[in-house]
Amino acid sequence: MIPRMWRRSLLAADALEEALGRPVVETEGRTSHTVLAHWNRLDYHTEGEQEGWTSVGWAEHLDDPTLEFPFTADARGNREPVFHLSVELHPGDRKLEPAEWKEIAHRFARASGIAPPGDEQACRWIAVQAQPGRLDLLASLIRLDGAWQNQPSQLPRHLAAEARRIEADLGLRTPHRPDEPDADARVNVADAGAHIGLVLRQPADETNGPLAMVRGFVEHSAHRLAELPRGYGPEAGQRLEWTARRLHALQQDLDVTAAALTRADRSAPRSSGSAARPPAARVHRSRT
Repeated sequence: MIPRMWRRSLLAADALEEALGRPVVETEGRTSHTVLAHWNRLDYHTEGEQEGWTSVGWAEHLDDPTLEFPFTADARGNREPVFHLSVELHPGDRKLEPAEWKEIAHRFARASGIAPPGDEQACRWIAVQAQPGRLDLLASLIRLDGAWQNQPSQLPRHLAAEARRIEADLGLRTPHRPDEPDADARVNVADAGAHIGLVLRQPADETNGPLAMVRGFVEHSAHRLAELPRGYGPEAGQRLEWTARRLHALQQDLDVTAAALTRADRSAPRSSGSAARPPAARVHRSRT
C-alpha cells in the first residue's frame, strides 16, 4: 500500500477530477456511490442533501470553507486549502470490501491530522473509491471555526507508518519484506519492482507530476520568448521547445518502465521454480 500526497490546490474540482479519473460535470448522475466515507458532521450540516449531489456538489461542499473564510492561510501564508491523498494497493493484493475501504479512509483521515478524534470543529473531508485498487481522500484544511488545520510535521512518515499498520491488520502486502525466507526471494524482487513502478508513475504523471509542471513552465516560457521583438527571443524560445520535447520523451520512458515493472509483478511466479522471463516491451500510446 503506497500513500501519495498531491500538491494542494485552491479549489476541490481539480483534485476530485483526479480522484474520479474523469471530468467533474454538472450533467452526470448521482455520485454518492463513489463517496464511501466522510467527516462525522456531514449529515448535520447538509441535512441529508448530499444523497442527490453530483461531483460538482461534492466539490462545492469542500470549497465552502474557502468562500466563507477567504483569508485563512497556513503558517507560510499559503491559501490553497484542498488536501489530496491517494492510496494504491499493491497489484497482488486481494480485492477489498467497501467496509474495508471505509476503515482505511477513516484511519488515514486521522493519521493525516484532518480528523482529530472528538474534535467537532475539524475539517470537511470525503473519501472517494472510484478507481480499482485506489482510495482518494480529499479535505479542506480550513476548519469549521475558520482556523487552519495543522498537520503532523513529519506527515509522510506518519502516513507510511499507518500504511504498514493497515497492511498488517488487513493482511495486505507490504512493498518491502526483508525478513521473509530465502525461498520467497522471487516474490520480494517482484514486490520491490512493483513498488518502484508505482513510484515512477509520479514523475511520469502528465497532469500533476513534477516533470509535467517543469515542462509546462518551459513551454510557457518558450511561447513568451517567441513573442519578443528582439532577435535572441525566438532563438531561445526554440531551444526551450526542444527542451520541452525531451522532457516529454523522458516522461514517456518513465511511464513505459513503470508499466513494465507492475505488469511483471502480476505475471511473476509465486512459488519456487524457474525464474520469470522479462516482460515484453509495449508500444507507448500517448495520452490525449
